[in-house]
Amino acid sequence: MSIGRRIAATWLLFGLGAFLTCALAPLVGSTTIDVSRVFDRSVPFAENTDAQIFFVARLPRVLAGAIVGSALAASGVVLQALLRNPLATPFTLGVSAGAALGAMLALTLELSSGIAGFSAVPIASFAGSLGAVGIVYALARTRHRGLSTNVLLLAGVTLNSFFSALILFVQFLSDFTQTFRTVRWLMGDLDVSSYAPLMAAAPPVALSFGAFALLPRSMNLLSVSDESAASRGVDVHRTQRLAFLSASLATGAAVSLGGPVGFIGIVVPHLVRLVVGADHRLVLPASAFGGAAFLVACDTVSRTALAPLEVPVGVVTALIGGPFFLWLLIRHR
Repeated sequence: MSIGRRIAATWLLFGLGAFLTCALAPLVGSTTIDVSRVFDRSVPFAENTDAQIFFVARLPRVLAGAIVGSALAASGVVLQALLRNPLATPFTLGVSAGAALGAMLALTLELSSGIAGFSAVPIASFAGSLGAVGIVYALARTRHRGLSTNVLLLAGVTLNSFFSALILFVQFLSDFTQTFRTVRWLMGDLDVSSYAPLMAAAPPVALSFGAFALLPRSMNLLSVSDESAASRGVDVHRTQRLAFLSASLATGAAVSLGGPVGFIGIVVPHLVRLVVGADHRLVLPASAFGGAAFLVACDTVSRTALAPLEVPVGVVTALIGGPFFLWLLIRHR
């Protein structure tokens, strides 16, 4: 099969899987809803309980899961190619820890005001991620304006540990109520009650995916070596900057929307590679669709498995991703 047909088949199959998952997830829950009544316009929305459950309680949550899952999975693919490390994740470079620290400060200080109607927590989270990106980028930038992948990785891991320690210190200074809220947020939280957070996260994610669309061919060559990529006409420095900044932007937006949901950036890309191979023209779109479907499915499990109790979605992804990560380590060894 030609590469064009393989790309088309990948988009069709994985895209259809993500669409079906997102379409069916709002119909699943502890309360059964009538689909025909959901879209019945003859009943006023204020009196239509089924429509309220579908459009207010479940659909925004499913869309948030799709955005967060696709952003984290695609960022994982890009960072693994950039660092040439199969165990790299969107949380490796300290972006998620910076976003979490910003959110922790907003929750602890009980900042209620936001900007343009948006909550202060996602704004502070996104600002924290941008601060982490700026620090790591400044440290990893070389004299020739390229990025040292070794320094990038070391600076990211160090910054991640430093921010994690600051998060623990903030929790230590908080009271019980604030600590509970911060711990709950750190476990991952897709329980958005409106479409405003989605509208806030959509532009940076869309911008990142626009940059991702320019990267697959260069990533195929960059994952071999910088010299191999340069010899085939790839602007290595430009590609490195574009990959790092776009992946960091997508990660920051995803964390600001759903919290630091772990393991998606490593589980989904490796599962996708087992199916479609290592060509990033296939892996990147398949991982984006697969990440959306994976997180939406995990969130469906989290809100239905122990209903009426709700398991944090980060716990569900960790229960799946943890054993898989250990298997990857054994296989890599």
